[in-house]
Amino acid sequence: MRRALGTRGCCWALLLLPPLLLPAAGASPHRPRLQPGGRSGSLAAADTACKNRPLDLVFIIDSSRSVRPEEFEKVKIFLSEMIDTLDVGERTTRVAVMNYASTVKVEFPLRTYFDKASMKEAISHIKPLSAGTMTGLAIQTAMDEVFTEEMGTRPATFNIPKVVIVVTDGRPQDQVQDVAASARTAGIEIYAVGVDRADMQSLRVMASEPLDEHVFYVETYGVIEKLTSKFRETFCAVNVCALGTHDCEQVCVSNGRTYLCDCYEGYTLNPDKRTCSAVDMCAPGRHECDQICVSNNTSYVCECYEGYTLNPDKKTCSAVDMCAPGRHDCEQVCMRDDLFYTCDCYQGYTLNPDKKTCSRAITSSLVTTEESCKCEAIAALQDSVTSRLEALSTKLDEVSEKLQAYQGRQQVV
Repeated sequence: MRRALGTRGCCWALLLLPPLLLPAAGASPHRPRLQPGGRSGSLAAADTACKNRPLDLVFIIDSSRSVRPEEFEKVKIFLSEMIDTLDVGERTTRVAVMNYASTVKVEFPLRTYFDKASMKEAISHIKPLSAGTMTGLAIQTAMDEVFTEEMGTRPATFNIPKVVIVVTDGRPQDQVQDVAASARTAGIEIYAVGVDRADMQSLRVMASEPLDEHVFYVETYGVIEKLTSKFRETFCAVNVCALGTHDCEQVCVSNGRTYLCDCYEGYTLNPDKRTCSAVDMCAPGRHECDQICVSNNTSYVCECYEGYTLNPDKKTCSAVDMCAPGRHDCEQVCMRDDLFYTCDCYQGYTLNPDKKTCSRAITSSLVTTEESCKCEAIAALQDSVTSRLEALSTKLDEVSEKLQAYQGRQQVV
């Protein structure tokens, strides 16, 4: 399939890709760079195809005359390596490839191949178209002729993301801004890759938001394959937690393309959202203890006040009978007094000073008998004395009378 347009000019390679901006140290903020280097850690960690979410993915590659034959071969290698990283298939990710210059050719639509070998074989036979850089026309063709159910795009009810990756090395020669806006409005996510002399402003106008996740730049086609690992991270939703590249102190929770930090039970996340601090499990509102909470490292246990016992639920408390067997130390009688108790003794016993044990009250009984005997003796003695005093008083009266009689006779004489 071709669409012709007579304009000639600079070239673009357009791939509808996932977003990413790769600024190099010291590079201009308007031209982010990807420096040459080894394979990325995430790609090296998993050489097999990722289990990415299903996509309807369309590559749009610029093959205008500014792209030398050996550079175009680099682009084809990049496409093959991208396919190697994807989980392609009829029910997983479907892939289409478009080739453009002043005309547009659909090399194969989404419905044609569902295995990697067939896709890579078809890519190996793609030939450059040479003249012009009609990027807007290429995107419009993708909407009209590729993203249709007849060409293999899955129905909207399937909620399969539509993704385009554009690769270019120049400035588009048509009105790409309006066409790209229409594509984005139609639900197509656009990633733009610029090479060498690519116009960064045009890339930004074309790509989806956020731009720092949807715009890429490399200095030469010789290093374009280095982008494979970056797209892998985006398409495969690489589990940063599993790779160990996160900075969470305790728990890493994967959240799509990013992650969140969490903490073990008994810890709380600090304001830096990375580190954790132990919490007081016995703080108000954190425990379920009825009476006493005892912190136990990262947990807690419940206890009860004196006079209460912990119920089987290990949380609530019930009052206990302090005089129940085994709960008191009274020798004879335990007398409950609310939550406490006092000791007493049986009749005939007295409580010892320790307030617990009892002794038989023998000494106290003997003293009482002796005191009783003494009282009777005293009473008898008092009666005896009284009788004798009365007898003596009578005799004194008789003597007094006799003395008075004697004195009277003396006076007469």
